[in-house]
Amino acid sequence: MRYCGRTFTPGELDLIRALIEQSPSLNRAQLSREVCERLAWRRPDGRLKDMSCRVAMLRMAADGLISLPPPTKAKPPQYLARPQIEQAVLEPLLLPAVELSRLIVEPVGRKRESLLWNAYIQRHHYLGHQLIPGAQLRYFVRAAGEVVALLSFGASAWKTQPRDEFIGWTREQRERNLHLVVNNARFLILPWVRCKNLASRILALITRRLMDDWHTRYGYRPALLETFVEKPRFTGTCYKAANWQCLGDTKGRGKLDRLHRNAEPIKSVWVYPLVRDFRQRLCNG
Repeated sequence: MRYCGRTFTPGELDLIRALIEQSPSLNRAQLSREVCERLAWRRPDGRLKDMSCRVAMLRMAADGLISLPPPTKAKPPQYLARPQIEQAVLEPLLLPAVELSRLIVEPVGRKRESLLWNAYIQRHHYLGHQLIPGAQLRYFVRAAGEVVALLSFGASAWKTQPRDEFIGWTREQRERNLHLVVNNARFLILPWVRCKNLASRILALITRRLMDDWHTRYGYRPALLETFVEKPRFTGTCYKAANWQCLGDTKGRGKLDRLHRNAEPIKSVWVYPLVRDFRQRLCNG
């Protein structure tokens, strides 16, 4: 059985069942870490893939393969509004005269910055805020100290035909090297900011620094960026202006569509190679 990019053998499923039965005091988080230890399921930087393991076990339970202990806490909300933070992300009554020729890109670090980033996305991005599992980076873009844009990068799509044909990798190569593809999950320019070519300038700044930022946090450098642009809501003009390549359209199935039911909007697939030998890195590792 295959879950979260990993094939689980019958013996491994038996091991998980035995661990659950023999360790009734372990909660779901502890179980996921123990399973990762037993199966040597780790990220490229050596840390346990416990979040992926937790998702995998939830899907195993939904498929009737295992019985998990009840959750120790209620499922946290996707977004929790905080009045002071909410006030900070409202459209200003008087638009500040901001000089946009010099942009500063800042990774999100401290907790308040994280809450502020979440609030901007929840209020002003059409998709709202959603929890990003796994490896991720989020950014503020500021001009004269004022926030003008926000971006996030995280795990890539497990498979998408236009991208996979463009790379030319096999299923085994994709499973081994997918972490080298990073997805631009959110890109928001605040609605009161107006500046020609701003979006493509921001994308150019981000692509010049993302490899090093990713290496600093996770210990390796990605080789390819991807993003999905919803049609007909957007045309991807800013990505084209920033030298991203449009590879075609998705089939509208979504990440978790196992029954081949088209339930998601059609999106165009865009990629940006971060290194010249990206195909060699992605196919050979």
